[in-house]
Amino acid sequence: MKANELQINNFLQAPNVQFVIPVYQRNYDWTNTECKELLYDIISVETEDRGTHFIGSIVFVHEGTYSTSEVKELVIIDGQQRLTTINILYVALYRFAKENGNTQDAERLYNMFLTNQYVKNESSKLKLKQTDTNSLAFKAIMLGTDNETNAFSNVTENYNYFRNIINEDNFELILRGLNRLIFVEISLERDKDDPQRIFESLNSTGLDLSQSDLIRNFILMDLPPKDQNRIFETIWNPIEENAKDLVKQSSLVSDYIRDYLTLRNKKIPNKNKVYAEFKSLYANKKDEAYQQELENIKSLSIHYKKFVNPSTVTDADIKKELEYINRLEINVTYPFLLQVFEDTENGLLTKDELIKVLKLIQSYAWRRFIVGLPTSSLNKIFMTLYSEVDTEEYYDSIAKALLKKKGSAKFPSNEDLKTALKDKDLYNTQPKNRNYLFEMLENYNNREYVNTNNEQITIEHIFPRNPNENWNTDLSPEEYFVFKEKYLNTIGNLTLSGNNGALGNKSFLAKKEMNVDGNEQGYQYSRLWLNSFLKSIDTWNVSKYEERLNIIYERFLKIWEFPDVEITEGDESEEQNIYDAESPTHKKLEYFIFENTKVEEDTVAQMYFYVIRNLYEKNSQLLLSNQDVFKITRNASDFRAAQEVVNGWYIESNIDSNSKFTILKRLLSLFEMEDELLIKYSSNGENVSEPNRFSVRKKYWQQLLPLLNHTNLFANVSPSKDHWLSTGAGIGGLAYTLIITKSHIRIELGISTSSKEKNKVYFKKLLKNKDAIEQTFGSTLVWEELPENKMSRIKFELQDVNLFNESDWENMNSFFILYLPKFENSFQPFIKHLK
Repeated sequence: MKANELQINNFLQAPNVQFVIPVYQRNYDWTNTECKELLYDIISVETEDRGTHFIGSIVFVHEGTYSTSEVKELVIIDGQQRLTTINILYVALYRFAKENGNTQDAERLYNMFLTNQYVKNESSKLKLKQTDTNSLAFKAIMLGTDNETNAFSNVTENYNYFRNIINEDNFELILRGLNRLIFVEISLERDKDDPQRIFESLNSTGLDLSQSDLIRNFILMDLPPKDQNRIFETIWNPIEENAKDLVKQSSLVSDYIRDYLTLRNKKIPNKNKVYAEFKSLYANKKDEAYQQELENIKSLSIHYKKFVNPSTVTDADIKKELEYINRLEINVTYPFLLQVFEDTENGLLTKDELIKVLKLIQSYAWRRFIVGLPTSSLNKIFMTLYSEVDTEEYYDSIAKALLKKKGSAKFPSNEDLKTALKDKDLYNTQPKNRNYLFEMLENYNNREYVNTNNEQITIEHIFPRNPNENWNTDLSPEEYFVFKEKYLNTIGNLTLSGNNGALGNKSFLAKKEMNVDGNEQGYQYSRLWLNSFLKSIDTWNVSKYEERLNIIYERFLKIWEFPDVEITEGDESEEQNIYDAESPTHKKLEYFIFENTKVEEDTVAQMYFYVIRNLYEKNSQLLLSNQDVFKITRNASDFRAAQEVVNGWYIESNIDSNSKFTILKRLLSLFEMEDELLIKYSSNGENVSEPNRFSVRKKYWQQLLPLLNHTNLFANVSPSKDHWLSTGAGIGGLAYTLIITKSHIRIELGISTSSKEKNKVYFKKLLKNKDAIEQTFGSTLVWEELPENKMSRIKFELQDVNLFNESDWENMNSFFILYLPKFENSFQPFIKHLK
């Protein structure tokens, strides 16, 4: 690396040099505001005769592979905003000189600062080589054709700003000021310097670059130019287009990558640490798995586009449910939904099942809102929810997982709702929630949709907020007080009307029968469902309120259903807050979640030490200064069984699990982190009275895997609770899978790369060799292209065996032992030649 102080003019007028803005750089974002500040500095340094003005650094990579035969290319990795803006200013000066007959200055500016005068190759002619996004705009301002396009570009906007400022009085002044600008040029050599690390160091404040900017640079920066352009066009640009709010025209790439990492790692990255998390996972960018990961990120971004822009979804039913989820801003569900939508595309669940899942999510979130449960735990719930999915019972497994939540994570019951609806203020709530409630209640099972967000339809209080004197006589003092103080803003006293202003504070009967000038303002003329009960009554009192509330409650239960699934005693234990958990005595953990990170440890002791270490790192002073709550010292002899937890600090380890729980709860309360520790007991512990489907599956895999010694395919695969086990087939996206069910078992080759087109190509290539493959295998295989789905597969099945009947296990084992090696040997020679 070499660093030199240099005048910007000397840098720009170097002959046969092209300044290349690579595709991984963010867009040119400077606006008139930054241009105004730069121009002020240029003019003031000259008028005040201050010698020079420092504008920062420009970092570039210079290497033979970046050069053409005619020009030396300098790839700009930092400083493109300043460099581009100064070039735009020079174009404005050139155009001013040319349009005002100053031919000498125009030619000097054009040949010295803007073009490589004697270069023949047109692509190397301009000194500044922009990305495709800005190159057209830059060429237009050079040629004077910028008025011929309506496309927005900061290049054009800033050119017009400079062009309107430049005049005969300041033309020479600006040129002299430009000559006073100095910067530090930092020249890097690829083989000796690390451009990415230097780039991060220069941008360590994080003020200018988003997490997605840093990730894009990490992916693209150290690639050769051809690969940069290919990866940008085929991977990164589609991600940017998909992860964009089309209404606000704002990038959501950082949010999307965060959700993707949450799904992948079962850990929610801090919003400011998304890049660091991404970089730590993909240190080896030459690995084929990394390339497949990029393809997968691109593939799932297609689903993300549907979540943030439901209007782009073609299926009307799915679109409607996503619009509701989007409006309610339940975006903590996105990591979970990414995989659910991918499973739908791969044929693991039908459209109807998908819609049931989307409705279930709404019911869960909306019921929790109604009963007033905190939203803070939702991100952790949906972070791990997909691990509960059983693809054999897709919807039911999700419903059961949510129903087994307890405490602050619970799925509110019908009785919880009944109580809450009677008391909850649903008038003074966020408009998005209020509008959603009334839209869903009004339109349930309606043949004709009613737009309840119409400006002419407003919320009407049946018992008014400011009742007239008639209400004092229509109601007893006790009922008047109850309506005024308790029921006023609850759903039982709220309805919709297009005549709210006219109905106002009048008595109930007057509101019902109002027909001023034949305009039928009263309830009895309304076609809205919410007013149907009001048509049938002549008085409004507590009894009628309760009757109407019950009608609304019954409709509520049909819209936001409580899942109709059976939770059996043998079902898997639930994820729960430590404050709600049963005694840990004689129990093992499956995992715990602390501060958005899922940790798969099976003992309470391991969780105990983990949490204490993290609390120390969070606030050591708070932990150490509360010895009455928790004893921790530097003297190991203070304890019967001392355990060092961090930095020479010791705690007592010889305490039972209940005591560990008690201490953890005290510490979490001290740190005000009561919602930050969730646990899940293992279903294989002594607390489970009967084996469930998960433990049966794991037991089967445990006894099968050692028997598969005629192939190494599953040598490094561990038993799981799922009804399938997979292992790679040698090419990214292809996998051998063993599947066990209550009706059959099978071996399959799944073709499931991130690209549907590639999957079908791979399938058809293998299909061409069908005869040779089946001859080697010795039996006919089932070939399923699945044209409507993303994936394809080839399988071999054994029917009429039941996983849950142990007497069938010997027959199942024989099937896998005999046919798995044959299956592998039949396909492997042809898989090698797929690429």
